[in-house]
Amino acid sequence: MTMVDTEPLARVAADQPDNPVRKRWGRSRRELGDHVARRVGALQARVLSTVPQPEAVSALARLRRGIGRTPGFDFTLERYLQLPGDLLDRPDDDTEAADAEHAIHDAVTLYALHQQSRRERMHVDGRGLGQAMSDLVGRSGGPEGVRRRFAALGTASSYQESIYHLRSLITMLREHQIPLDYGLLADDLETLRLPGERSKVQAVWGREFFRSRPSTDVDAPTTDHPEEDPS
Repeated sequence: MTMVDTEPLARVAADQPDNPVRKRWGRSRRELGDHVARRVGALQARVLSTVPQPEAVSALARLRRGIGRTPGFDFTLERYLQLPGDLLDRPDDDTEAADAEHAIHDAVTLYALHQQSRRERMHVDGRGLGQAMSDLVGRSGGPEGVRRRFAALGTASSYQESIYHLRSLITMLREHQIPLDYGLLADDLETLRLPGERSKVQAVWGREFFRSRPSTDVDAPTTDHPEEDPS
């Protein structure tokens, strides 16, 4: 398990005179998240090198085509999507994909969408989904639209519906060059698939969002029409 260090991000925020200082709330990645972060980090380094490696650029395009598809759709992507045996909890029906296989598949293919046509790093350690959404609200010209889409993710009733909303939100993150920790996302997606755990993951995303918002984002109370005492 890796504790993601978010203190440097807090120091950077504090150094910006035009930005309110916000405390960054870090989360720990599990073994699956660490594995995914290593795979994505290695792919990112090859794609963003001074001379991008053709194999990595091609893999990024093929991974994008895998969004929403079944794990194992393209065996040539084994380098990026295979799980070590000790992280693979095989389902009773061995023809079905395990929860961890869905999680790595969806996290890595969504990263490929996020990195498309970008020269900035779109995978960055310590950037939980709620924090990224908070930053997106601050940068977007239509913050209420972002809030509505994030709220839809927070009330999604199935895993596939969650992936649908994530795809839309990550496209918006790419447009505004806001990165995400894809190891943390993989951990979240694995938990999201467990019976009875969906609401817990959605609540974690919500808390990250609220904790990352500057205090000035909250409307100040008005004194023009004070509430009457019900007594």
